[in-house]
Amino acid sequence: MQLHTTLTKDGDSVSTAETIELKPVGFVKTGATGKGIREKRVTSQIVLHPGLEEALDGIEDFSHIFVIFWMHKLPEEKRETKKVHPRGRSDMPLLGVFATRTPHRPNPLGLTLVELLNVKGNKITVRGLDAFDGTPVLDVKPFDYWDMNKDAKVPSWWMKLRAQSSRIVHARDDSEGF
Repeated sequence: MQLHTTLTKDGDSVSTAETIELKPVGFVKTGATGKGIREKRVTSQIVLHPGLEEALDGIEDFSHIFVIFWMHKLPEEKRETKKVHPRGRSDMPLLGVFATRTPHRPNPLGLTLVELLNVKGNKITVRGLDAFDGTPVLDVKPFDYWDMNKDAKVPSWWMKLRAQSSRIVHARDDSEGF
C-alpha cells in the first residue's frame, strides 16, 4: 500500500492511498441463493485459508462476530452509484449511499453481525450472514460490549422500515406455527 500525506488549507494532514491490496482470509460456503441470503435464519460457513486456524483461538468464547467481506458479484457500474432509496423503495428518501446499507457503493464491502455457532479447524459456522456462496471474506472480528452505544440514533425512515420488517417477520412466524 502506498500512502501519501497531503496538507489541506485548514492545516490538517490527510493520508491518502492510491491503491490498497487486500487478501481474503477465506470464503463463504452457503446453500442460500438470491434473496434467500437475507434470511437471518440461514446458516453458513466461513472457510479460512489453510494456516489460519491458529488465528481463531479464543473466538469460540464469543456469541457473535462481525464478518467483513467483498461483495464480488456487484457489477462495476453499480459502484458508481451515489444516491439510492433505502431498500430500493421509492417511498423512502433519496439518500447518499454512505447513509444506507446498500451494496451499491464505491468499495463493495459487506459488514454483517452474525451469530457464531461453531468453530472447527478452519471452518466457522454462523447464522445470519447475508453473503453469497464463494464470497471472499476479508476479516472476522468478535462482537463485544465495546461495540454497543446506548445513545445511538437512527432516522425516522429507518424506524419505519424496521417496523414494517418486524410485522412481516411476525406474520411469517405466525403462519409457520411458531
